[in-house]
Amino acid sequence: MEFLQQKVIEDGVVIDGSILKVDSFLNHQIDAQLMNEIGKNLFETYKDKNITKILTIEASGIAPAIMAALHFNVPCLFAKKAQPSTLTEEIYSTEIHSYTKNKTNHVIISKKFLNEDDRVLIIDDFLANGEAALGLYSLVKQAGASCQGVGIVIEKSFQKGRQRLINEGLNVTSLCRIASLDNNQVTLVGE
Repeated sequence: MEFLQQKVIEDGVVIDGSILKVDSFLNHQIDAQLMNEIGKNLFETYKDKNITKILTIEASGIAPAIMAALHFNVPCLFAKKAQPSTLTEEIYSTEIHSYTKNKTNHVIISKKFLNEDDRVLIIDDFLANGEAALGLYSLVKQAGASCQGVGIVIEKSFQKGRQRLINEGLNVTSLCRIASLDNNQVTLVGE
């Protein structure tokens, strides 16, 4: 996705050589047209997989996930980082460590929204060490559902996340792959 790559190069801000801040279009302010293109791209990649559910984690994964769900015409389910008082039914749960926030969250989804008949596409904004995607995959396995793939908006390819997902047998599609953030500059894979 050339437009996404251009946005990352032009608008991304590197912090301390390891964190990429993209809050101008992805995780604070949302570029709706870009999210639509991301959803369309992920639909084209997985349209033959009979996806029944899109799964993400709150909060930054919701925008690309909901746009993908729109193209697939399926529900978008997001794992919550806190259990609201209104969620009284049984839940699936797991622990997910956030690389950028250096915090571990207990995440949950209601059992009534994910079951063994679901064919799930996991979508997230970033792939670094793979914790979020692996945590979401744990929820899919707990439900007895099948994971048809993992769609990532931006992958930090110099970290171990992709390999960890591949080691689990997951199909990974990253729309923008970053080779390095050395010298506070974004270098894409293939440059």
